[in-house]
Amino acid sequence: MSRTHALPLALVGALAGCLVACAGESTSGSGTSEAANSPIPDTTSIISAVAKDPQLNAALPASITQAGTLHLASYVQSAPNNFYAADGKTPVGYEVDLSKAIAAKLGVGVEHQDMAFGSLITSLQSGRVDATMAAMSDTKVRQEQIDFVDYFTSGIAIMIRKGDPDAISGPDALCGKAVAVVQATSQQKFVAAQSGNCTRAGKSAITITETESDNQNQTQLRTGRVQAIVNDLPTAVYVSRTAGAGKFFDVVPGEPIDGGPFGIGVAKQNRALTETLQKAVNGLIADGTYGKILHAWGVEKGAIKEAVVNGGN
Repeated sequence: MSRTHALPLALVGALAGCLVACAGESTSGSGTSEAANSPIPDTTSIISAVAKDPQLNAALPASITQAGTLHLASYVQSAPNNFYAADGKTPVGYEVDLSKAIAAKLGVGVEHQDMAFGSLITSLQSGRVDATMAAMSDTKVRQEQIDFVDYFTSGIAIMIRKGDPDAISGPDALCGKAVAVVQATSQQKFVAAQSGNCTRAGKSAITITETESDNQNQTQLRTGRVQAIVNDLPTAVYVSRTAGAGKFFDVVPGEPIDGGPFGIGVAKQNRALTETLQKAVNGLIADGTYGKILHAWGVEKGAIKEAVVNGGN
């Protein structure tokens, strides 16, 4: 089984060069953000060119083939992974496009169900959905609950107010600061661990604010209620480029923290679907569709060469 690698720092430059800033402000808790007003790449021709693979279609669980739809749980508030278009109803993002291409390869449709990040795994385990795709890090801890088909490589980044008025140069500078994270994420665990490092070093603990959405965190940061947001690198860079036409936030420079793969989540008892999704992703990598979608969104530096199952640490 091959291993994915931490996302190169070059992704910051790649995203910054590819993402165009937009005007407006975030709408906290609405499920939309000013990212929805950003130019969205037209990937229609890329996805429509994907041909159904009869063997993969035949390998799908009967419940999916009979429904003709892959029911996919997402956290649709995390640009450029998953977020809403300007209509506030249509999911867009590089993960949305990848899921459409995967479904096309499988010969079915795809339906996105928006839900809180913290409920994704339980919804999967209960059979409410077939799979999850929501910038969820594939970790050994999560592998005890579900399986993952890895499709992207990312890392953690720190987002701060423009101009760095709180002098945050890296993780150690978070000691004594108020930091916002989305609950039940790898970022939440990282900040909790970092707070422990602070106190063991004789410094003040981090005040951690846990929310259900990136939009809420952006509002907290803009209003000064927190001094930093810890998020996955693609989201942090995207938001820093688009929020307030790039005038609101910066991303602390440096190598990604705790780099690792994002994975499509599948229930442990559904191994056949896991293997079928893995083959579908590898098929898209081989025929170039995968690379075209990531390039369209400016996140090609996070591309993997092979989709593996449970490749995270």
